[in-house]
Amino acid sequence: MQYSSDVEAIDAISRSYKNLSSEVGKVIVGQDDVIKATVISLFSNGHSLLVGVPGLAKTLLINTLANVLDLSFKRIQFTPDLMPSDITGSEILDEDRHFKFNKGPLFANIVLADEINRTPPKTQAALLEAMQERYVTVGGTRHELPSPFFVLATQNPIEQEGTYPLPEAQLDRFMFNIPLDYPSYQEELQVVRQTTSTQKTELKPILTASEILDFQKVIRKIPVADNVLEYAVSLVSRTRPGTERATKEVNDYVSWGAGPRASQNLILGAKCHAALKAKYSPDIEDVQAIAGLVLRHRIVVNYKAEADGLSVDKLISMLL
Repeated sequence: MQYSSDVEAIDAISRSYKNLSSEVGKVIVGQDDVIKATVISLFSNGHSLLVGVPGLAKTLLINTLANVLDLSFKRIQFTPDLMPSDITGSEILDEDRHFKFNKGPLFANIVLADEINRTPPKTQAALLEAMQERYVTVGGTRHELPSPFFVLATQNPIEQEGTYPLPEAQLDRFMFNIPLDYPSYQEELQVVRQTTSTQKTELKPILTASEILDFQKVIRKIPVADNVLEYAVSLVSRTRPGTERATKEVNDYVSWGAGPRASQNLILGAKCHAALKAKYSPDIEDVQAIAGLVLRHRIVVNYKAEADGLSVDKLISMLL
């Protein structure tokens, strides 16, 4: 769809987000912040990691989003015996004795990588390479992934038995780390009422793949004031222990801070956060609104922080 100006395009982004939220809300009760964060990372052309205990409708949320976005959706259940070729695809001999590429489940617009920490590093690396490069190489041939391409990985924070935690360098590929919490009492009542009856919800598609690609281009074009850029970069640089900008808490409690990709994601996310509210340029509040999502998985605290009961989220709010 062609917009006569960027202002008109930003208004369209804001409108689409409102329609999207109300449509997803027909199936998903509550979780407004999770829906918003997921949409921001999609419109910013990033990937997200959803962290929450089982049964919080992570899969249902992503499936519902794929339906209202009119995009292809594949779910991969990560297990200890999953091989890279199981997700990327492999070459098979057809009846004419020619090799033919059989596409794996990665070839979809939205890919749900369920319990990504349950699979060995080799398979994790295959997924993360595809996320970064937007293509897979099989038998020396490059196969482009569809556009838009959006990976939502889920992780269960409780069970650590038989898991392969993602290394920091691979966690950095995710734009956001989105925490999911238990629903409130009223929300849970509504969930149980909806899911234990015969009621079927019909969802109508709100956005097409080409509209999302247009939105991704518009987000990139949004101008950012110098003071907002400086604030974002300064915030990230303060998370690095042993550097001139590090705060006392960071030097005491952090063993590893966030890299430059965090600064890039803060600005991209702030642009999109502003656009959802029909603002034509982000301000410092937009950076602060998404800072936790961007920094949560990029700051590694030491044993002293754990002993003193200081979580990463507490540390981020101190920095803000």
